[in-house]
Amino acid sequence: MTGPSEESAPGHPEQAQQQPEGAEPNLFADDRTDSHPHPETSGAFDVQPTQAVAPPPNPAVSGPHQVPNPNASGPHQVPPGYGYDQNLPPLQPQYAQAQYPQQPSGLPQPQGGRHAAPPQQPGHGHDLSTAHLVKQVKRPPQSGWRKAVYVGSGKLINPGESPADTQRRDLIARVNQPLRGCYKIAMLSLKGGVGKTTVTTTLGATFASLRGDRVVAVDANPDRGTLSQKLPLETTATVRHLLRDAARITRYSDVRSYTSQGASRLEILASEQDPAVSEAFSEDDYRRTVNLLEHFYNIVLTDCGTGLMHSAMKGVLDVADALVVVSSGSVDGARSASATLDWLEAHGYGELVKRSVAVINSVRPKGGSVDLDKLSAHFGAKVRAVCKVPFDPHLEEGAEIELDRLTGDTRLALLELAATVADGFATPLSQGYR
Repeated sequence: MTGPSEESAPGHPEQAQQQPEGAEPNLFADDRTDSHPHPETSGAFDVQPTQAVAPPPNPAVSGPHQVPNPNASGPHQVPPGYGYDQNLPPLQPQYAQAQYPQQPSGLPQPQGGRHAAPPQQPGHGHDLSTAHLVKQVKRPPQSGWRKAVYVGSGKLINPGESPADTQRRDLIARVNQPLRGCYKIAMLSLKGGVGKTTVTTTLGATFASLRGDRVVAVDANPDRGTLSQKLPLETTATVRHLLRDAARITRYSDVRSYTSQGASRLEILASEQDPAVSEAFSEDDYRRTVNLLEHFYNIVLTDCGTGLMHSAMKGVLDVADALVVVSSGSVDGARSASATLDWLEAHGYGELVKRSVAVINSVRPKGGSVDLDKLSAHFGAKVRAVCKVPFDPHLEEGAEIELDRLTGDTRLALLELAATVADGFATPLSQGYR
């Protein structure tokens, strides 16, 4: 007669042996059913051990740090309870699946070993910019009915900026472009009475009022220039005194005692006003002046005389980074400005002409019959840009200039002129071409 253990375990002779009477059952005996065959048993439901799948080569691991084969025998046989060694690289996913096919599904599967990085949360640490973290608020209006509504509502109703406010803010950003070193601008005109000195003062005042660096205008007119009359006079010192004491000037405060400063922070270095003691302002004098000023100022504007052949003009053109050629809205003023550009091109300053800005300055209340658009097209074919400055009653006075007293159209035109000139800050001619 066959015992019940033999019937319950066909094909398993090691399990078919009868237990002696009175013996306690072996709790550690392998009593798994046929649905979980043991690789080392034999019988009708025996499963032959599958051949181990060799892991793919790991290009990052070689030599003594290669991953051992769990099914290998000999000195490299993996001992029971082999786990991941912190000194060894993690197993490849396909290798782990091939070597551990019967790993219980309830346990966590290895995903790259203990050195695997934790999962990243969406959006965590990816964007810490101000625009992403801080709630954006509409800019308050600066003019027009929008400003009236904003102020009248106690700043509770904000209709936002108008297109004009946005344009003005963009122009201010262009004016404040980064500037490396000292940028030297020469203001030219062959004809008097076109407002060259006025444009010099208003352009310099616009730069000084918006930028945080220092701006100075130098009067290089040998015939008693009037630049010093456009700002409140703080000192009687002139460029002659500055050159006389150049050896003792070592800091900005030393230079400041020779200049006059207006409300816009623009400084002016005057020329000699007394014809009796006036001396010719030579090329060497101008070069010495600019070499001294460029150590303390970021922008230097030079108000030149009406002649191209006077002694200082060659020095002015040689050190200039850009030109501003001023013309009136009349025919004779336009012809003089055009002749200035032609002369410069004929005498080797063609590159400087390409970087020039032409200014059509309206010095009369009425524009007359001259087509300013055609005049702009004429200059636009020769220079980098053309700007127009409208007539302004405050500028017509010929007295000290205050930006706050200018009309809105004039201030906007000067802002456009300053932004156009500032577009050339990136590549000064003195650094990029010489």
